[in-house]
Amino acid sequence: MKKSITHTLKSALLPALITVLLALPLAGLQLQDLSGKNGLNIRPLWVIVPAIIVFIGHCLLQILRDRHTVKPSVGRPSNKSALIAHISPRLFLMVGVVAIVFPLLPFTSRYELDLATTFLIYVMLGWGLNIVVGMAGLLDLGYVAFYAAGAYTFGYLSVNYGISFWAALPLCGLVAASLGFLLGFPVLRLRGDYLAIVTLGFGEIIRIFLINLTDVTGGPNGIAGIARPTFFGHPFVASVPDGTMTFADIFHLDFSADHRIAWLYYIILGLVALTFLLTERLRRLPIGRSWEALREDETACQAVGINPTSVKLTAFTLGAMLGGFAGCFFAARQGFISPESFTFTESAIILAIVVLGGMGSQLGVLLAAVVLVGLPELGREFAEYRMLLFGLAMVFIMIWRPQGLIAGRKPSILAPAELPNLQVSESLR
Repeated sequence: MKKSITHTLKSALLPALITVLLALPLAGLQLQDLSGKNGLNIRPLWVIVPAIIVFIGHCLLQILRDRHTVKPSVGRPSNKSALIAHISPRLFLMVGVVAIVFPLLPFTSRYELDLATTFLIYVMLGWGLNIVVGMAGLLDLGYVAFYAAGAYTFGYLSVNYGISFWAALPLCGLVAASLGFLLGFPVLRLRGDYLAIVTLGFGEIIRIFLINLTDVTGGPNGIAGIARPTFFGHPFVASVPDGTMTFADIFHLDFSADHRIAWLYYIILGLVALTFLLTERLRRLPIGRSWEALREDETACQAVGINPTSVKLTAFTLGAMLGGFAGCFFAARQGFISPESFTFTESAIILAIVVLGGMGSQLGVLLAAVVLVGLPELGREFAEYRMLLFGLAMVFIMIWRPQGLIAGRKPSILAPAELPNLQVSESLR
């Protein structure tokens, strides 16, 4: 009984913590009391009260669920896993609808669009790394190298050859995928910490290579003047000397710099949607099941006839390709890139998103990106302590929720309890 109560309280802490994180923007609003004075400290209530309500409500629901739920038989997925699998498609659909109309809402500002674009970049990077770490179980600490490869490929092609974003996008993915394929060969026989060390070194090698190859990458100065994406050939400017119609001219609108920001948002939103569909489709294919088998036990995977070499190479290649696409967009959005944008810290943040969300979970990566991208923005007043708070939050999650916000290890084959029952004779028992 005591163990059940302790489990209920622990399970209620995480929803309360998420409520606190989601309610923090309300606490930051410039609120005043009815008398127009700021003397009353009422803003923390916008955080504390919802968290307490969620905590108590979750405890009550957990108690009622424990009383009326029969424990699942061995081999069958739990009710919690089935509930997540049932809710996830609807939740993604709802989030997609909200994301599409988000720039059109009257209260959406340029800052919020920029923040949402940054958030979607990290979601795409998280889903790309999720193939390598979450599905295949290969710890990669140098994923930022593929991100940088895509960005520098587009920067070089745009500045020196005038290639547009849409033409360079597949080339950036191809270059990054080639690097991922080459990285796969040295790590074929490595596992665990040794694999992490090699991938970490690979990421640092790429960064130093970008600094020293001055003639191509610009060295520490980076590459400036990268072309921005156009609306199918129509630029986002006030006027064009050669008479080409601008975006504002096509839709008979007054020129506004916010149009380009919204277009960038919709581009990354489309890339994220394609990434989600691709990864979900791969998960259900034989290659996805091979990744899961490799993650669970490489020796057993090889014993049943699966080639670990090809499985690892496909995981690194496809994950790197998605990172290259994200890097291409990043370069187009910023218009300037330098080696400082592709340090080990970026790899650590992307890996933290995958681990915090739950390795192998698409929904978990989405939630973790909200936490890790939103918290630094909310904590700008405590800029000196942001990394300390970030570390404490990660330690707290690893203690109370070591499998991540949403565990993503779903079975791809029938559970033993779902297989036909075999009659065992009395002599064999």
